[in-house]
Amino acid sequence: MRLGYACMNTELKTVFKTLRLATAEAEGMEKIKDLTLINMKTTLDIVQWNIDNDILFYRASSSIVPLSTHPVNTWVWWEDPDFLLLANQIRSLVQAHQMRVSVHPGQYTVLNAQKPEIVKKSIEDLEYHDKLIELLGGSDIILHTGGAYGDKEAAKARFAENYLKLSDSLKRKLRLENDDKTFTVRDVLDVSKLCGVSICFDIHHHNVNNDGQPVDFDEILATWKGFGTPKIHISTGKEGFTDLRHHDFVSEEDFNQLLLLLQGTDADIMFEAKLKEQAVLPFVRKLLNK
Repeated sequence: MRLGYACMNTELKTVFKTLRLATAEAEGMEKIKDLTLINMKTTLDIVQWNIDNDILFYRASSSIVPLSTHPVNTWVWWEDPDFLLLANQIRSLVQAHQMRVSVHPGQYTVLNAQKPEIVKKSIEDLEYHDKLIELLGGSDIILHTGGAYGDKEAAKARFAENYLKLSDSLKRKLRLENDDKTFTVRDVLDVSKLCGVSICFDIHHHNVNNDGQPVDFDEILATWKGFGTPKIHISTGKEGFTDLRHHDFVSEEDFNQLLLLLQGTDADIMFEAKLKEQAVLPFVRKLLNK
């Protein structure tokens, strides 16, 4: 079991650099490259810190390459020797320590959108994440189903249809997560039956959005056949069990509930908590008896 957190590290006070379109147009590709290399060095520092502190699961930032899919960015970053030098250092650490690395595209990456141009842009964003995670030695791209658009069954079918059009590389990495408002665990399992996508179970999302149905973890586990160890998300509601907002930490009660559900099954658990690595460290130390 590996425990991890997403993107920022509060101990290192990390910041991932971004830039506005006007700045990129004024200063060109060198500016994008300079900021990307800073972001890659930040990622390297976080990965090393995680290894030093026994945290072997990490979600890399989606914004490592600023304006990654915008037409203004003509830099072939995935072939640039300076980028690859840092990527190789990160990948070597990841592989040597069997760290799991994932990414989670944002809310505007909607594979089941009704408009073809949105689907096209979403696939472009997924391809960016695929290149990035491959070079970092990672294995998982987490995505939500998208919108219901007034017809949830059609929306599920549309996600499955578009998933089947993706490259083999993307299909190996893409994981579908149940969300806290629209698509329940049952819904994403339905999608998986249509296209074979593996399911990233979010227990807090399930607690607040479940249509009164219990989770069948064996059914979730079956979607991971051929895809490795299941990936799970956990968070604690800021002001209550069904509060959608994330708390600074994950409670022992919520963590124990998840362990009870797992019943000894191995899984890697991503903590979605405001205080990032600070939320993970107590549980890592307890697992390691430190």
